Amino acid sequence: MAHADDAAAVPLLASPAKAAGDKPPRRNMYAFACATLASMTTILVGYNLALMSGAQLFIREDLGLSDAQIEVLAGSINVFMLASILAAGWAADALGRRGTLVLANVSLMAGALAMALGGSFPALMLARCVTSVGSGFSIVVTSVYNAEISPASMRGFLSYMFISFGLLLSYVSNYAFAGLPVHLGWRVMYAAGVLPPVLLAAGVLAMPESPRWLVMRGRHAEARAVLVRTSDTPAEADLRLEEIKQQAVVVREPQASDDGWGGSSVWKELLVRPSASVRRILICVVGVHFFQQASGIDAIVLYSPLVFRKAGMPSNKAVLGATVGVGVVKMCFVLVAALFSDRLGRRPLLLASTAGVAASMASLGAALISAGASSLPARVAATVASVLAFMAAFSVGLGPLAGTYSAEVMPLRLRAQGASLGMAVNRLTCALVSMTFISLADTITMPGCFFLYAGVAAAACAFVYARMPETRGRSLEDMDELFAK
Repeated sequence: MAHADDAAAVPLLASPAKAAGDKPPRRNMYAFACATLASMTTILVGYNLALMSGAQLFIREDLGLSDAQIEVLAGSINVFMLASILAAGWAADALGRRGTLVLANVSLMAGALAMALGGSFPALMLARCVTSVGSGFSIVVTSVYNAEISPASMRGFLSYMFISFGLLLSYVSNYAFAGLPVHLGWRVMYAAGVLPPVLLAAGVLAMPESPRWLVMRGRHAEARAVLVRTSDTPAEADLRLEEIKQQAVVVREPQASDDGWGGSSVWKELLVRPSASVRRILICVVGVHFFQQASGIDAIVLYSPLVFRKAGMPSNKAVLGATVGVGVVKMCFVLVAALFSDRLGRRPLLLASTAGVAASMASLGAALISAGASSLPARVAATVASVLAFMAAFSVGLGPLAGTYSAEVMPLRLRAQGASLGMAVNRLTCALVSMTFISLADTITMPGCFFLYAGVAAAACAFVYARMPETRGRSLEDMDELFAK
């Protein structure tokens, strides 16, 4: 085990090429393709989550739903997802990462079809429940799979979920089908999400299983074969295999003590009798997931049409066109984060991101307060600029790095269940924000909501600074040493 003094300096895996002073090896495109294919499931998750942003304008008119029903319909999926998120660790260990992703795609297909055919509030709620199963499995297992399949040189880049691209597609779908008759447009939006999960499920079956899962099942030869194909060099494959063997608990058959949720011993180590280092890791994982959602991202993702209308935009077409711009900015800055997280580190990006989120939320609140003191074009421009600035700041760090950081910081034996726990907190917080925004805006005004989120983001910045060490370039052993201090 490495000494504590070496924790800040030892890379995750030493590169033979770098040690010799040569150029670093080319990135492994097979690993890139596998992680990209796995991540495509989260495109569908983002599509289904954010599609409600524009679809709600038409569902409200078509089915005569109230504000309270729209809030519940928009945010309830996050509550429904809790069961599948908490079960994702067990499913990922029992069925494998690949099998769980296939199951997720089946659920997403069924949920999209049920939404397109729904004709009442209860029917739509049932459809959201079905969709939540695939969403919860996908969000947890994709992050775990990408962290486990990728070599060190690509791990930060490939761990980002493609939810942002799904969000952009949902905004484009909102805009493209807005001209259809009210009773038809929102149904077509959801129907467009029925076929892709079928194709993705077939593609996922062609992916290799996670080498870490194979080692945990005692299938070392198969794990090494996968690592050889997904590593930059054969030497790195051997190093990764040894690291996994040292950390993994081999599970050949379910034990009598298992409780059906990934093993009672794992949950006891996480929640009942955690060590000092596990407790510190849990604080980081739970904290970053809480602050990611409590800073108000879903208030923007789901209710930006209402925000733009509050600023004075006159038509649904203009409002939905502005949301497409929000999706484009989000996608672009996620790519910026992907390019720089391995160069700059996770912590600097998280600090810059949380500070930017706090400033842009305060700016948005101020822009909406100025409703009576500025011209309509200036008010709309200030509102749109603030929303775009928020999305850029969020997407460069706090958004994509929460899942990456959690997967990297968790010990292997606790990774699947730890990711489930962090994501459960994430979804609960998301549900709180998405199911209260309209009511909260009626109580403390919409600008008051954004000032509140700005304060939460400022607290998030302080939390990152005080509690979250850098994970880039650290091995699992280094992480244990760091959090044991």
